[in-house]
Amino acid sequence: MRRALAELGRGLSDVVFPPMCVHCRGLVPSESEFRALCLRCEPQISRVTPPHCSTCGHPFYGEVEGERLCPHCEGLAPAYREGRTAVLLKGAGRSLVHELKYHRGVHVLADIETIFRQTPHVLELVRGAWLVPVPLHPRKKRERGYNQSELIAECLARAAGGETRVAHLLTRQLDTVSQTKHDRKTRQANLRNAFALAKGASITAERHLVLVDDVFTTGSTLNSCALTLRRAGALNLDVVTFGHG
Repeated sequence: MRRALAELGRGLSDVVFPPMCVHCRGLVPSESEFRALCLRCEPQISRVTPPHCSTCGHPFYGEVEGERLCPHCEGLAPAYREGRTAVLLKGAGRSLVHELKYHRGVHVLADIETIFRQTPHVLELVRGAWLVPVPLHPRKKRERGYNQSELIAECLARAAGGETRVAHLLTRQLDTVSQTKHDRKTRQANLRNAFALAKGASITAERHLVLVDDVFTTGSTLNSCALTLRRAGALNLDVVTFGHG
């Protein structure tokens, strides 16, 4: 009954407010599995599957034998164990992230959750873990109205199910400038001492923690968060992002 009512509500809403594709701005038909991507644009999502870099999650193409260096995270020296991602930040995947991050498009979260549900190599890493979203500075969170990494972590927790939960263990104490156009060295300098353990947060060495962010670019933000958790005693620590690029 609840499912039938939800489908009815969705149908009525689509009649009054026809959903538009965030990538091509065309209409999304009711038979589409996605609510923010049309049938033509959904296949343009660049989904990541193994084999992939164990540090940043970027896929390796072709035959892979033995160790392979990844140019996307070379020189990072990660303070975490492993990183995985669901999509590459291009095409329709990029449009989903930008709609959420820059246009207050929280309606895309349903599609982000669907993509996570269809990404087994991410789900197997996070199932049963505490998901720690990368925090925003309070000023930026007030301006945006939400922390997109926190919302993505909630999507991932629902997709993984079981005892997977979101844990707010970190705060951002420095209001740093946007890192979008900076290289890794500059980002690392800007992020030094930017994060701290949240008041009252408790870290146990055996607890599986997974840092969650919207995008892996150079890994500097995630690694700064990982270092903060390491200093607090975390030993079982991984990283997941929705996109890479």
